[in-house]
Amino acid sequence: MKEINSKTTSNRHPNLNKVSIATILITLGVVYGDIGTSPLYVMKAILNDNGGITQVSSDFVIGALSLVFWTVMIMTTFKYVLIALKADNKGEGGIFSLYTLVRKRHWWLIIIAMIGGATLLADGTLTPAVTVTTAIEGLKGVKFFNHSLITKQNQVIIITVVILSILFFIQKFGTNSIGRLFGPVMAIWFTFLGLSGLAYVVQDFTIFRALNPYYAIRILFSAENHSGIFILGSVFLATTGAEALYSDMGHVGAKNIYASWPYVCICLVLNYLGQGVWILNNRTNSALAKNLELNPFYNMLPKNLLIFGILISTLAAIIASQALISGSYTLVSEAIKLRILPRLKIIYPSDIKGQLYLPSVNNLMWIICLIIVFYFQTSSHMEAAYGLAITITMLMTTLLLYQYMCSKKIKPIFAAEIAGFFGSIETIFFLSSLVKFTHGGYVTAIIAISILAIMFIWTYGGQIKSRENYQANSVSILSFKEQLQELSQDDSLPYFTTNLIALCKSHAPTKIKRDIMYSILDKRPKRAQVYWFVTVNVTDEPYTQKYTVETYDTNYLVNVQFYLGFRIDQKINVFMRQVVKDLMQDGTIARQPQKYTIIPDRQVGDFSFLIIKDELSPETELPEFEKFIIRLRLTLERITIAPDRWYGLEYADTVIEPVPLMLHSVKKRYAMYNRLKRVPIEETRKFHVEQEINDDDN
Repeated sequence: MKEINSKTTSNRHPNLNKVSIATILITLGVVYGDIGTSPLYVMKAILNDNGGITQVSSDFVIGALSLVFWTVMIMTTFKYVLIALKADNKGEGGIFSLYTLVRKRHWWLIIIAMIGGATLLADGTLTPAVTVTTAIEGLKGVKFFNHSLITKQNQVIIITVVILSILFFIQKFGTNSIGRLFGPVMAIWFTFLGLSGLAYVVQDFTIFRALNPYYAIRILFSAENHSGIFILGSVFLATTGAEALYSDMGHVGAKNIYASWPYVCICLVLNYLGQGVWILNNRTNSALAKNLELNPFYNMLPKNLLIFGILISTLAAIIASQALISGSYTLVSEAIKLRILPRLKIIYPSDIKGQLYLPSVNNLMWIICLIIVFYFQTSSHMEAAYGLAITITMLMTTLLLYQYMCSKKIKPIFAAEIAGFFGSIETIFFLSSLVKFTHGGYVTAIIAISILAIMFIWTYGGQIKSRENYQANSVSILSFKEQLQELSQDDSLPYFTTNLIALCKSHAPTKIKRDIMYSILDKRPKRAQVYWFVTVNVTDEPYTQKYTVETYDTNYLVNVQFYLGFRIDQKINVFMRQVVKDLMQDGTIARQPQKYTIIPDRQVGDFSFLIIKDELSPETELPEFEKFIIRLRLTLERITIAPDRWYGLEYADTVIEPVPLMLHSVKKRYAMYNRLKRVPIEETRKFHVEQEINDDDN
């Protein structure tokens, strides 16, 4: 197996093991945007669910803070930082990277990965709307030179829509330049969180009672907690960014997360505790009871720092949104390479590792975000929809982590105890979030189910095609070896191309789709110097770039198997030129000098790519449900990016030939052919006589 030169692709995987101030700043800007903006709305949501600030007691505040603290510690620190980051795939993290590590254990694990991926994408559409709206709401009533610029919620909505629209618009240009500011801005943000919280903590050190888990357990069953166990639906918002932390591991490296998380965690905890002290100091203030939009985060800030707090929180919200948008691009890209989602156009706007741009995903997320803003109007209403989907993602990650631990020879009982511990907590969070379903959670559910439906159609439809069609519609290359040699040397036919490259889905060394051979020999004989049969295999490792060749003891037949990582751009046009040069250098195939060319001493001939396009035949005999799924998959193939654009062949000489897709089991296929029987002509005379009588009557 030969390596593909890394210069042929921009997806390089640099060394991320080094920890420095620069890499830590990058980590702050990339990883912690979502969880770092949670102080903007967590305590606000908890107070609203309990009837407002004047309805809470001292024990309630301590208990709620204890729930927040231990949720962050258990779900973020213990599960993701200390355990999940160990489950890396060559430095890459996230639910699809984790799935590739364990998918060979059980076939049904793909269902777990699909559910987790769909709900994570659904959460990604909601986060920008929630964080930006919450930040802008802080400007309501704030006076600039004795004049309030924002007094109504409609103004908040307009500004939020403008910010989100600009954010999604600039994605096409890449975020390389502004991305350099993300780290320093987030460093200032976390420092501001910690110091603003510390200013109140020093006023009442008894607030540290909240670090005792006893108060967290007690408040769940206390009469002072009006929401009961469902308070966890709001508490869970404090850790919604934990899954993104794991997904972004490949961008910054696990060591940088280990080095930066303690500081981030301390700043978050100090801010939550500071908000708690402010609530205790003001819970008897009847004037605050009339403030339906009270937010402890903004209210506890001194007036001379309020403007700065709003500006820095808005920047942090934008950075958090940017992180979720970029993370969604990466997630969709991985799902496409793993054949879980249809092919979509992918653009690389800069040379920065991992920076992608998917126009269709970007536009769809933008539209959904705007719909959410206009539909919910306020951040309080959006919070009702927030968190439900991510609890499902975390549950799916726990199931995959269990499989990973078992694959690493960890005792099944110990692995089950760890998975059971986190799974039971996540199940409780999920059930507590369900109470918000009718108040907005259904929006996230609709988005997640829609994404999951597309995944199911694409994956199951592909399985039906390969299951029913491959065995009955494949031929051996060796059976046509002599014919292809004769065609290659047939001077009575002009050359169709020097190198005819047929894109296949063949994992057997000699088998290809019958329609490919029919196209070369029957439909229109295509004379070429070399016939290439190329298959792209997606590997479990993210950055693999290798290939193998089988020539069948010839210099005119080559079977090429590419092995590309699930994060590698599949530009076959580029890769094939290297393969041809490699095989010429070692004498496997003859050189192809060109008489007419603008390139001096050109030794590589021209290329033509052959792609077979399936169209469902009316003769297909499948159960109605499977036929329905196949039709939907073929529809997705038509409306998404064409294979030639996906493989980087939009400017190459490409032949796309439609063929009827007749899906039957092998037995049914042959039975269908055997139905036609020859009969004596006398048996048909009665039919023709009746037809003549009918014609005369008409």
